[in-house]
Amino acid sequence: MLAKVTAKKLNTVRINAGEWRSRLIKFPDAEGLRPTPERVRQTVFNWLGQDLTGLHCLDLFAGTGVMGFEALSRGAVSATLVEKYLPAYHALISNKQLLQANNAEILHQDALQFLKQNTLKFNLIFLDPPYNQAWLPKILPIIANHLHAKGLVYVEAEYALDQAELNENIGLMQHWKIIKQSKAGHVFYHLLQVKKE
Repeated sequence: MLAKVTAKKLNTVRINAGEWRSRLIKFPDAEGLRPTPERVRQTVFNWLGQDLTGLHCLDLFAGTGVMGFEALSRGAVSATLVEKYLPAYHALISNKQLLQANNAEILHQDALQFLKQNTLKFNLIFLDPPYNQAWLPKILPIIANHLHAKGLVYVEAEYALDQAELNENIGLMQHWKIIKQSKAGHVFYHLLQVKKE
């Protein structure tokens, strides 16, 4: 009987805290699609103060959607999740329905296209693009236009952003200051704010 099961098993990731604490969300297999590790999420939300009540959030390369859903679980008033990969987009829609996450807007769109077409501003932006595809030099120079004053950007990358100045990405960080940063395994993660002129 088991051999007749044709539905592909989805991966799961657990929401850490808030209204949907311990709830599982599902996501498909795909190259480069990886949920932010639980330990990293705990650290990031400690940095952010745990309670995100009243914040408007953007999860730009949503993937599993765990950062956007976690933000909503912790009181964010809205989360916009942008995902180009169709199977991941469909999984996000299913997770929105499962959680009854009415304040989640799920968009099937390219990240750069979204930034060019959208004029909304956010308090918090989660930025975890696919590795080794040079997304940060394309996104970081323009994403500040989508932040409220004192807004924050969470960036996950395969390298430390403070070292980017010494490498090929000269000028990548010229408009940003690093508020917090850490590393877990091969994941470098940072909290950024726009530098004051």
